Amino acid sequence: MSRRIFITGGAHGIGRSIVEAFLGAGNQVAYCDLNDGNIDGTRYFYVDVTDKEALHQCLETLAADWGDIDVIVNNVGIGGFKPLTEVSIEEFEQVINTNLRSAFITSRFLARLRQSNGNVEYGRIVNLCSSRYLMSEAGTEAYSASKGGIYSLTHALAMSLAPMHITVNAVAPGWIHVDESEILRSEDQEFHPSGRVGKPEDIASMILFLCEPQNDFINGQTITIDGGVTKKMIYPE
Repeated sequence: MSRRIFITGGAHGIGRSIVEAFLGAGNQVAYCDLNDGNIDGTRYFYVDVTDKEALHQCLETLAADWGDIDVIVNNVGIGGFKPLTEVSIEEFEQVINTNLRSAFITSRFLARLRQSNGNVEYGRIVNLCSSRYLMSEAGTEAYSASKGGIYSLTHALAMSLAPMHITVNAVAPGWIHVDESEILRSEDQEFHPSGRVGKPEDIASMILFLCEPQNDFINGQTITIDGGVTKKMIYPE
């Protein structure tokens, strides 16, 4: 089944792995980013997702060319980690607008598109959450708030879009190794009950699974993929 897939933030890291996974499964794939990942066989759009008009125009172009969009993966995200006393309101808003508002914009677009296209029996939205939606470190207020918003937005969208046969789920990664210059220590790997730090492919494979037509009974869920860390009891030594 060839589907029409749109992914935000698809040039690097987890996003690139998602793009490549859908492409490898024989789908039509488009992605937006501020950088071009030079991924053969895809359509790339230069879009800053905090620019709501630019993001909307990108979606309009795809809908006009493809006729519909089957899957949206809201992957784009920035960290913005900074001590609470030093982060500006504008920096906080930048993280929220990048990580959370963009997911609302793309999801609302798909809902309106399906209203105009009539009864379509298949649709998927997958949002990238984070294990930080339920656990935090100091200085992560903006990021944690955005991912907490993704968690709640996901189950709200699932209810709103159910009549349109669109399921909405989220994937919450833990520590995923995306920076090749980062040297992982043996203790980093051993900290995880699964015995290793995560790979982008761990996230991409779950997203493909959620988007399979037969998996429509998984809906409104946030699935944590962190090697078991959030279930690990940790005591001070």
